[in-house]
Amino acid sequence: MGEYKKLWWTLIAILAITFGILGYFGKEVYRVAPPIPDQVVSAQGNLIMTNETILNGQTAYQSVGGMQLGSIWGHGAYQAPDWTADWLRRELLAWLDITAQQIYGVSYDELDPRDQSMLRHDLEVEYRTNTYDQARDVLVLSDTRYAAIQQTADYYIRLFGNDPAFEQTRHNFAMKNDTLPSERRRIELTHFFFWTSWAAATERPDSNVTYTNNWPHEPLISNTPSAENLIWSLVSIILLIAGVGALIWAWAFLRKEHAEPVAPKKDPISLVKLTPSQRSLGKYLFVVVALFTLQVFLGGFTAHYTVEGSGFYGIDTTQILPYTLVRTWHLQAAMFWIAVGFLAAGLFLAPIINGGKDPKYQKLGVDVLFWALIIVTAGTFIGNWLAIAQVMPEHLSFWFGHQGYEYLDLGRFWQILKFVGILLWLVLMLRGMLPALKKDGDKNLLVLFICSVIAVGLFYGAGFFYGERTHLSVMEYWRWWVVHLWVEGFFEVFATVSFAFIFYNMGLVSRTTATAASLASASLFLLGGVPGTFHHLYFSGTTTPIMAVGATFSALEVVPLVVLGYEAWENWRLKARADWMARVKWPLMFFIAVAFWNFLGAGVMGFMINPPIVLYYIQGLNTTPTHAHAALFGVYGFLALGFCLLVLRYIKPNFQFDEKLMKTAFWWLNWGLVLMLFTSLLPIGFIQFHASATEGLWYARSEEFMQQPLLHMLRWVRTVGDVIFIVGALAVSWQITKGVFFKDKEAALLAEQNA
Repeated sequence: MGEYKKLWWTLIAILAITFGILGYFGKEVYRVAPPIPDQVVSAQGNLIMTNETILNGQTAYQSVGGMQLGSIWGHGAYQAPDWTADWLRRELLAWLDITAQQIYGVSYDELDPRDQSMLRHDLEVEYRTNTYDQARDVLVLSDTRYAAIQQTADYYIRLFGNDPAFEQTRHNFAMKNDTLPSERRRIELTHFFFWTSWAAATERPDSNVTYTNNWPHEPLISNTPSAENLIWSLVSIILLIAGVGALIWAWAFLRKEHAEPVAPKKDPISLVKLTPSQRSLGKYLFVVVALFTLQVFLGGFTAHYTVEGSGFYGIDTTQILPYTLVRTWHLQAAMFWIAVGFLAAGLFLAPIINGGKDPKYQKLGVDVLFWALIIVTAGTFIGNWLAIAQVMPEHLSFWFGHQGYEYLDLGRFWQILKFVGILLWLVLMLRGMLPALKKDGDKNLLVLFICSVIAVGLFYGAGFFYGERTHLSVMEYWRWWVVHLWVEGFFEVFATVSFAFIFYNMGLVSRTTATAASLASASLFLLGGVPGTFHHLYFSGTTTPIMAVGATFSALEVVPLVVLGYEAWENWRLKARADWMARVKWPLMFFIAVAFWNFLGAGVMGFMINPPIVLYYIQGLNTTPTHAHAALFGVYGFLALGFCLLVLRYIKPNFQFDEKLMKTAFWWLNWGLVLMLFTSLLPIGFIQFHASATEGLWYARSEEFMQQPLLHMLRWVRTVGDVIFIVGALAVSWQITKGVFFKDKEAALLAEQNA
């Protein structure tokens, strides 16, 4: 550890404490998850549903695209309703009407305000009272509620079927006709929807909040923010301010200035002979931009579905390429191309770390990994289509078709193969790096890089801790281990240390500076990032302690992002350190964009939706994709493309970037993203926010609200930003494609001489 002893022990302590918190409260998620009763019966003893049919309904939901078709507990797509909030509202109104007819002989709307108020009181008492008998594992409901459930279920059975009366509604929700052809499965689907709404309306034993912490906002039964929600929101804001202040003081008084080395006259990396495995990375870069281009066009297609729910400029595409499939492919393509970009960067760095040498059979391993990724990508896309088309047998859907959970939509079989591919990458990386540990000199930066590679390789496996019929709350816990912890945590550390290695090997920063900065950054990112995973679980069937931990640490996630402006300036300043740095100008520009979007997209827009009181009203609204687009593409997308440009620069040393093409790529991507967010997604999100806070989430996601002329216009306005972004995407994709297939004359001559 040497001179970095304090930094290493700080990082180790942070990892031990934060993973201890994540594990301890993860056990709490299992313990307090809302019960799924063995039987749900009416007061007269009629069997309404069972544990088996509720879980069957969950698998039915997964098979049609799951979170890509509406959302559950606020997690999922934004075009169709949140089924939890929508079911709850419909059932409550049905109960009021049935009860009004029983008592007064007229509908609820015909009653005078005094009688309506009395019925709403009775409604609240009935729905918030917990009638689950834990000893018998039976949930008993009144006969009136049973009738309301039947009435509500009929709506969904017809909506997910082929009833002509619901054709316009399906159009507005971007649903295809006969979304779920089997009537049995549609009935079981309603059991699942009911159970999620029951957990959202019924108070926990010995508590005054529901299983979902009073989410969603539903005034009819006093589902409003709890006192704890307000308290921990305030705590998170105070911690954010305190953390930012502490970081600025530490930055001013504790940061040590290290003498910068004199920049070498030639780029040291360019002097290292390219290895066969590095030369073979061109195909990785091509796949990155091919999938990126596909993903961008799929994104435009998905956005158009929000305007014209049944197709594309008058062409009905819902039966062949429904919204759920297009959105699934859009997200899966992003996950694949960004991951491949990171894998390529790692495979490029490994031989440099090893002194310009490849271990035996390294190129073969790189080639095998490439084709494995191609097979997994193709299998994932085909399986998604077969599942959503309801062609695949239902018992195979989860394994080979669609898991139904956002960002982890690929079938479990393909997920396993993807993990095997990541492990193969890990082996290739370790084979290339471990021999360097035997050399003399400071190994701290190398050890940190190896640790980050191991974490990236292994933590994707967290997605295997849930199955097809796992409780929804437990599934969410493990899903966010992958989506938040793996991506936003360890990929962030991997990227930080990669930067340090690149700039150190370029001779632009000292090893001491690179090592100290990497260790400090890793500690800061993981301090908030690991327990901050819980901010995704405030309303997923968890208790107040989960909310407290999530709110507290997610505020700390934002703290290190306030100094990213300095990081951007540091990267910009490197351009002037040596004349040869002009050759890597555009990779550096993309890394500067990463710092900007990390601050704005992950920091500002992330904290915008993090405090519990805010998320209570906007979970499941368009404010979430505002953060998602700014953070996922703005940070990890620009980073992956920057890595690709950097790798291309070295594996094709005679290739010159087209200045005009790169300016178009860089600025049109950035401005397209800005326009997409600030002229469409964010305004729609804020308008929905007002509707959710005043009427309820059901209304903010309803067909009536979302089809307003103003929102329709704002969705059309997004086209401008989308088109600008697409032009930028095509420009960078064409630049990298030209580079990959560029015939390097010197390389060709060398090959002839060696032949």
